[in-house]
Amino acid sequence: MSYEVQISVRSLVEYVFSSGSIDNRFRSQTTLLDGTRAHQKIQKTYQEEDQKEVYLRAEYPFENLLFIIDGRCDGLLFRDDEVIIDEIKSSKQPLVQIAGDGYPVHWAQAKMYAYIYAKDRGLQEISVQLTYVHVESEAKRYFKKKLSLSILETFVRELVKGFAPYAILCHDHLNKRNQSSKELPFPFETYREGQRKLAGAVYKTISEKKTLFVNAPTGIGKTISTLFPAIKAIGEGHLSKFFYLTAKTTTQTTAEEALERMRNCGACIKSVTITAKDKVCFKDETNCQKDYCEFAGGFYDRINDAVLDILANEESLTREVIEFYARKHSVCPFEFSIDLAYAVDVIICDYNYIFDPRVSLKRLFEEQKKVTGLLIDEAHNLVDRGREMFSATISKESFLQLKKEFKGKDKAIYDAVTKINSTFIILKKDYPDQNEFVIKELDSQFIEQLHLFEKAAEQALLLSIGSQTLLETYFKILNFLKIVELLDEHYLIYGEKNRNDLSVKLFCIDPSKLLKQMGKGYRSKVFFSATLLPMPYYQDILGGGEDDYCLSLPSPFSEEQVDVFIKPLSTRYRDRDQTKETIVKMLQSLLNKRPGNYLIFFPSYQYMLAVYERFNEMNEETKTLLQTTGMNEAERDAFLGAFQPNQQATIIGFAVLGGVFSEGVDLIGDRLNGVVVLGVGLPQLCFERNQMMEHFSNKKKNGYEYAYLFPGMNKVLQAGGRLIRSEEDHGTIVLIDDRFLQRQYQVLLPKEWRKFTVI
Repeated sequence: MSYEVQISVRSLVEYVFSSGSIDNRFRSQTTLLDGTRAHQKIQKTYQEEDQKEVYLRAEYPFENLLFIIDGRCDGLLFRDDEVIIDEIKSSKQPLVQIAGDGYPVHWAQAKMYAYIYAKDRGLQEISVQLTYVHVESEAKRYFKKKLSLSILETFVRELVKGFAPYAILCHDHLNKRNQSSKELPFPFETYREGQRKLAGAVYKTISEKKTLFVNAPTGIGKTISTLFPAIKAIGEGHLSKFFYLTAKTTTQTTAEEALERMRNCGACIKSVTITAKDKVCFKDETNCQKDYCEFAGGFYDRINDAVLDILANEESLTREVIEFYARKHSVCPFEFSIDLAYAVDVIICDYNYIFDPRVSLKRLFEEQKKVTGLLIDEAHNLVDRGREMFSATISKESFLQLKKEFKGKDKAIYDAVTKINSTFIILKKDYPDQNEFVIKELDSQFIEQLHLFEKAAEQALLLSIGSQTLLETYFKILNFLKIVELLDEHYLIYGEKNRNDLSVKLFCIDPSKLLKQMGKGYRSKVFFSATLLPMPYYQDILGGGEDDYCLSLPSPFSEEQVDVFIKPLSTRYRDRDQTKETIVKMLQSLLNKRPGNYLIFFPSYQYMLAVYERFNEMNEETKTLLQTTGMNEAERDAFLGAFQPNQQATIIGFAVLGGVFSEGVDLIGDRLNGVVVLGVGLPQLCFERNQMMEHFSNKKKNGYEYAYLFPGMNKVLQAGGRLIRSEEDHGTIVLIDDRFLQRQYQVLLPKEWRKFTVI
């Protein structure tokens, strides 16, 4: 029995004909819309009997494989007794730069369509034509060949032969994967309390093509309880693959460990972890040019062998494994991991690979999305990350710098930046007494000026004229103009003065619509966190709907495992200097009565430093650690590594609320004996947050809760959640702020924290 390989013409030829180098030197940013317009202009010149966007499909047997190859050719032309397959390619680069008679991958695509049509119609020969069109000038360049059916048959056989090893490898793996996933037992002897319910809800959500929001407190085992049912869903044919999306590297490691546990129980699952380019790059500088980086030079000539090698020999494609094979085959580890993402069953990566319109995985076609699931870990983080992804800022300063730089050098750029700079000056004068001000709408002339700059800068960069400032400003403008197209009632446009500079920001106040849009098409989505409360808020702000499933699970830990104290002291900004001594004395008393290792979380660096310095003056023998700005991975590991059980010296870690140590940190047992949280975590009062509050109030929602209360208390819950990580853990939580005694804050505390003692 033949194994069916369904593949598009484009995917097939791009795999076999991949060649050349990665090169991040400037390339034209031709948009899909530009390409579509160019295609349509060419197709409008076709004669009446010609056809456009012709769907073609063929079945091609090869050894024990049956290739089902399909796609749409741009044009089918009829000239006298000649039939011509027309393949249209758009470009912003000058057409004279096209070497030889066109690019081999484009010929391959045209030849594949020509073979399908000729074979289907019984033609012994057919012509193929490449039509290159310049999107700006509409200039055209044609290349044409007449080919016999026998030549095309030979070509297709070699094409299919080139893809067959990869297809066979995938086929063998899929058989093993599906069978092993069906038979996979839960990888622990028993379910923890709440685990079976969570796993069942995730499986039901996937099987019914729904969306699920889950609040699952620390200790339930969210990672295994979401991954296990997703893998079972693969075995039952509900999913082909799924993404495990995270906000931080630490949670990626947890997912890797859970998958490895299931492999040890028999699961044949391939996973890849995508690490940020700057972190994984082998070179001192991330400069993807063939004359600088040997891993970029000739990358596409070697990548297929690298992919086949790693897939044939590994299942867990972690950063370390990818780096090993990347060095072995001399390929860029980052681009290697991106290619592997399309070949594996599980992709562990950051949110932005799905939700950020600038970096999302573009080759995941709509048909593939229908059998792909999304598991979104620590989903509370996606709110602010979503706002960041869908916002954009440009500043006057960069245009003023370019004006000076290009005076007398490039008239088009100079004229464009001069006009933009003048618009900023006028805007500045319109609001003389305000450092921050709302702009009702962007002037159409201003947007046109930005487009003119984009075109002028692109031409200069294509000719290798310009500077780093020009390149950076060009990409900022491109992003800004993309966001302009998204502007609606969910956005705020505002100006912000900073000394002599002025910035214009397109700020996405409510990311719900765009998060929903970017997640559209996937079979199922599961948003989960230990602090996804209040549920209606997160369901609303993350783009949920009325038909979505919601699940809130109780903590598996007993109230006796944690002692909670509230110190009703003001930590408001105006009172912080006066409370410093009181807090230090309280910490001394706490350590005397309840000795052990503690993490103390502060609402700001300044407040933390003030208390830290005074604490050290009064407690010279106590070992203290301080979170500093911009800590690298090694420094963060050293900070956490100092927390060890049963050591004589007490460790007191001073950290910032909402920072790197308040989430995704597991200090089990006596590594951590207590957590102290100063303040209720409210974001600092600012123009942006106040506008956010007003926006949601106008939408008949509680603006204060949406802008300040819910995001703030989430930080408190996350910080306190560092303490009890297992059934054996015991410890102390101290909440320092008088507002913790107010009802609106208390209702947001976990049930097990509500039996507190006021000190």
